[in-house]
Amino acid sequence: MRILIVEDNPRIAGFLQKGLREEGYVVEVAADGDTAFEKATTQGFDAAVVDVMIPGRSGVELVRDLRDREIRLPVLLLTARDRTEDKVAGLDAGADDYLTKPFEFSELTARLRALLRRLGSPGAAATLKAGDVEMDPATRDVRRGGQGVELTPREYALLEYLLRNAGRPLSRAAIMEHVWGIRFDPGTNIVDVCINSLRTKLDDRERGLIQTVRGVGYAVKPAAEAADAAGEPPE
Repeated sequence: MRILIVEDNPRIAGFLQKGLREEGYVVEVAADGDTAFEKATTQGFDAAVVDVMIPGRSGVELVRDLRDREIRLPVLLLTARDRTEDKVAGLDAGADDYLTKPFEFSELTARLRALLRRLGSPGAAATLKAGDVEMDPATRDVRRGGQGVELTPREYALLEYLLRNAGRPLSRAAIMEHVWGIRFDPGTNIVDVCINSLRTKLDDRERGLIQTVRGVGYAVKPAAEAADAAGEPPE
């Protein structure tokens, strides 16, 4: 999932970016409200974490402008203000939740998960399926043949990206950018290592749910083909 962080304090922004990436999210940062508005209206995000006191548009103004454009991006506001009227102003502008600084990172991630479950972000509403592999983006549960599969945050993010693009070949460069949030380095095999780990954990060596596309990268079989490979009738 892609998260937009809107925070002008580099220390806080870096802390949030690092922590959310370790949780398996793809994260982008905007240091002011105007840049955040441009990103939110031209790129696809699953949720946004927005500081109220930022340069340009304030966090409240940013949320209001997004709602005026009918952009239903789930927004968690961050602020050092704990007065009831400040919270009411943010929520009335269209924010979905409010977290007062200082906060525990675990609470922030829990609130993000709750937002995605409750509101159903554009990219997180439905269970993702391919063959007998199922993923619930809201709870982050992964099951194969009804049995739970334990994945690292990076493995989870990789599988999610593949499932969301089932049937579409994805280059290593695209995978690196969307899963690791960095540009592809031809000298690294980090994508291949993570793919191999996924195949092992999903017991996918024989079924070939995750396919190698020569000269390109990797792809997950379309739903119908994956169902046939798993011995299931397509939906």
